[in-house]
Amino acid sequence: MIRQMPKHIGIIPDGNRRWAEGKGMEKQSGYQHGLEPGLRLLQLAKRSGIEEITYYGFTVDNCKRPAAQFRAFQKACVDAVNLLTKEGADLLVIGDYGSKCFPKELLPYITRTPVCGGGIRVNFLVNYGWQWDLSHIKEDGRPYSHDISRIDLIIRWGGMRRLSGFLPIQSVYADFYVEDHLWPDYTDEDFTNALRWYSRQDVTLGG
Repeated sequence: MIRQMPKHIGIIPDGNRRWAEGKGMEKQSGYQHGLEPGLRLLQLAKRSGIEEITYYGFTVDNCKRPAAQFRAFQKACVDAVNLLTKEGADLLVIGDYGSKCFPKELLPYITRTPVCGGGIRVNFLVNYGWQWDLSHIKEDGRPYSHDISRIDLIIRWGGMRRLSGFLPIQSVYADFYVEDHLWPDYTDEDFTNALRWYSRQDVTLGG
């Protein structure tokens, strides 16, 4: 039995390129294989009563990767959002939308948009950079990501133990769970194991 549930979960879906290499594919081929796991996770999160979920798409720094990889993860993010629009959600795509790296197809979602009747709050970080996010504080006292709530639990696939610039303000008190296998190999058990692990943590928020 799960004693306490996180309200907001952050998802870092790492390992797409390593997965593709392990399958004898080109690195950029791995991104499309991460779409179906993301949709399954969202559906499970909704059934579990999670109120908000944030996916890490790609960062400003990721744009420095080879052109074939850049085009592949751009397309994967657009395809992922198109899948999400078929689910009941309040959708927000957040990132440096003034940059040429930001897919223009996603501009309609840079303000929170109810899709399919609304529901769980879904945030998707696309061309996101923590410095870009915090730079807005100088203008009106709030980061660009001010419409995203504090994160309770961050789950990262691929074995790496770092935030990679993931929403630094909202992550300030987040518990961090690492799944060693690669994102395209996601199973629903990964998610339920993370929830069980979180339920055993002493969540004090610094108190």
